[in-house]
Amino acid sequence: MKCTWRSLWLATSLVVTLFSAAESYTITVDAHAEECFFENVEADTKMGLKFEIAEGGFLDIDVTITGPDGAVITRGERESSGIYTFSAPTSGKYTYCFSNKMSTMTPKVVMFNLEVGEAPSKAAGKEDEVDHNKLEDMIKELATTLKTVKHEQEYMQVRDRIHRAINESTNSRVVMWSIFEASVLLLMTLGQVYYLKRFFEVQRVV
Repeated sequence: MKCTWRSLWLATSLVVTLFSAAESYTITVDAHAEECFFENVEADTKMGLKFEIAEGGFLDIDVTITGPDGAVITRGERESSGIYTFSAPTSGKYTYCFSNKMSTMTPKVVMFNLEVGEAPSKAAGKEDEVDHNKLEDMIKELATTLKTVKHEQEYMQVRDRIHRAINESTNSRVVMWSIFEASVLLLMTLGQVYYLKRFFEVQRVV
């Protein structure tokens, strides 16, 4: 396959485009609140949403994705994490919403990625573009793999932080319960000693 400066330029541009299309966010959704994000895309564009609840309550939230016409594309209730991918059926503005309206007082921290692929090309294929298309496909596949690895590392860090917090909370409760049990046993022992002492003192008086 012949490599030209134009091919290298196309490859570099494609990598930059692919990496910039995936945007990572961390937001806090207050109780009784909803946070929404929007993307304007062309029809048949590949779109994706990946999220995980990092902190708050039972680590759950409602997720809704709607199209330009207001139709619900997908909906999840009380989800802790999820991955949604689809092709845009029509051109227009797509809405991603995270709803914490079911929570009475606990805010939720949501970590998520929005991925938007390239709009489908409408130009007719040409023989002199075959090599460029192959190169673009190879780079696109590599960039997608790298993005997946990067996102998995980020989510693993979030999961590790969540599990560590749960373990520390559990250990604290176990320690407090052990102290409580020891205190109760000590009080019972002192009470029994005092009762027996008083019992024998009464016996002597009699």
